[in-house]
Amino acid sequence: MSADMLWPAARSPQDITAIEDVPLERRGLPACTYDIVLRAGRLWPDRTAVTVLPDGIDYARSSRRTFGELAADVTRAAKALRHCGISRRDAVLLISPNCDELITATLAAQAAGIAEPINGSLSGDHVAELARLSGARVLITADPELDPAGMERAADLAGAGMIDTVLLLRPTPADGTPGPLPDLPGVTVAYLSVLAAEHDAEPLDGGQAESADLAALFHTGGTTGTPKLAAHTHGNEVADAWMVAVSADLDEDAVVFAALPLFHVNALIVTLLAPLLRGQPVVWAGPLGYRDVGLYQNFWKIVEHYRLAAMSAVPTVYAVLARIPVDADISSLSSAVSGASALPDTVRQDFRDATGVSLVEGYGLTEATCASARSFPEHPRPGSVGQRMPYQKVRTVEVGDDGAWRDLSSGQVGTLAIGGPTVFPGYVTARTDDGYVLDGRDALRESWLDTGDLARVDDDGFIYLAGIAKDLIIRGGHNIDPVLIEDALLAHPDVTAAAAVARPDVHSGEVPVGFVTVRPGATVTGDGLTAFVGERISERAATPKTVTIIDAIPMTDVGKPHKVPLRATAAQHALTDALADQPGVLQIVGQVSAGGPVVVLTLGQAADRTAVERVVKSFAVNYEIHQQ
Repeated sequence: MSADMLWPAARSPQDITAIEDVPLERRGLPACTYDIVLRAGRLWPDRTAVTVLPDGIDYARSSRRTFGELAADVTRAAKALRHCGISRRDAVLLISPNCDELITATLAAQAAGIAEPINGSLSGDHVAELARLSGARVLITADPELDPAGMERAADLAGAGMIDTVLLLRPTPADGTPGPLPDLPGVTVAYLSVLAAEHDAEPLDGGQAESADLAALFHTGGTTGTPKLAAHTHGNEVADAWMVAVSADLDEDAVVFAALPLFHVNALIVTLLAPLLRGQPVVWAGPLGYRDVGLYQNFWKIVEHYRLAAMSAVPTVYAVLARIPVDADISSLSSAVSGASALPDTVRQDFRDATGVSLVEGYGLTEATCASARSFPEHPRPGSVGQRMPYQKVRTVEVGDDGAWRDLSSGQVGTLAIGGPTVFPGYVTARTDDGYVLDGRDALRESWLDTGDLARVDDDGFIYLAGIAKDLIIRGGHNIDPVLIEDALLAHPDVTAAAAVARPDVHSGEVPVGFVTVRPGATVTGDGLTAFVGERISERAATPKTVTIIDAIPMTDVGKPHKVPLRATAAQHALTDALADQPGVLQIVGQVSAGGPVVVLTLGQAADRTAVERVVKSFAVNYEIHQQ
């Protein structure tokens, strides 16, 4: 397969037509993620593949492996998993902070069976439910030196009779011999690296995955909502990784920086599989990722030391970096991708002013594997999250009361639907001897994915989000299901109705807030309800910042709760607080326009419009400013 066939030009919005003139099946993509690993090992055996930092302070003391070494390590680890009884239809739980060995373990789990990466900060009940859904019997987790919580999780799952094997990962770099194995009655406990060393590096013989086989199960539905496992096929992940690699328009020498956790689809697709396909080195942050204070202190020095060319993060990370003086040569940095939540204009401008690098906004969701749209800094479309990825189809539809879809014209706001090779096959509902039972749960319709997002799409395939129909709250890149907050509010005897929505926030992008109605004569206050809910929600991120008592929850014409007006009110409250000390602001009103929330500000003649607008632009909110 020629390089031109595998890597067509994708430098402008017009290139998508030429790309799609060639059917995707003729591009010569690998059949599975293990084939991506083996291919990289063959093509670039001596080139550095992964460099892993211990932390942000000691960034020069890293662990490095070549593509050839990575392929060998993944193969040995996959054989060790097979020795533990993992077959093509078995899931492997992975609960660990990022480290060198987790990269190997994640790829090996997909090579031998199905990877199920889980956020270790989820509640114990949430983790147990995800493990029950998958039926996984093998857990890969951190050893006590890397993260003491690893064995605590293992003990909980073992005590519930849910696992029979625990494989431990060591910190990066792993100095000396492993420590003594923790004791877990009735469960086999071993170091993954020790077991893997007992096997050779010859490619797996038999049982390799095909494109339609499952590669991973990713938890979704919110960090505190009802647990759901979204299934990815190998075809999903290979196709999306290739689309990301093509759209990035970076050559093989470009060094990519990764710091998002590997339970996040962005980490797997954008900063692991895509660079593996392209032969690009990746520098991984330590176990704390973007939560490492030392990483921010030395970030620009890290860019210079490793000649980083590309990075991927959430808007809050870029907001922090924009305030850190550039104290090193960062001329190598040319691509910075922002996703997971809306990108405020101020963050975009501040980062460009500080670094000279334009942020590349993207759009995606777990149910479409990861990335579905990307923007072009040299060809801006203001207000857009980007153009659809090659071979992905997008449409907007009106969903009738009977559930029927009616296609909308270009530019009309409706529910965004995605089709193509990255659309997931469904959520796990059960496991049988023949594998997993999957169900779209109303998200899938004839191979199209209902994203739950409101948007309009122009004639060139650029997507303009107009709201979140499914009402998830995205706090710092983490999804929060509002149902959990609403259920906690409704548990109060004075509350008669409740709705939780997102309030724009400078630091986190969004924070949850609650709106309630109360029974006549009730004396409970908003602050009292905030405290009440805080005691009943185990995840701090989901505790509402405020609870506001209102006369009635807005309803649609068919009697369903209508949250867009509440989101407009929440945005009004956010800007009112932010502009409290700004003279000349006469009125701030949140309202609904074109199906989404907008805040209208009225300024007096003496008001400093530039200063007001700068504050407003620090929030991801639609607004209008009128000055008398």
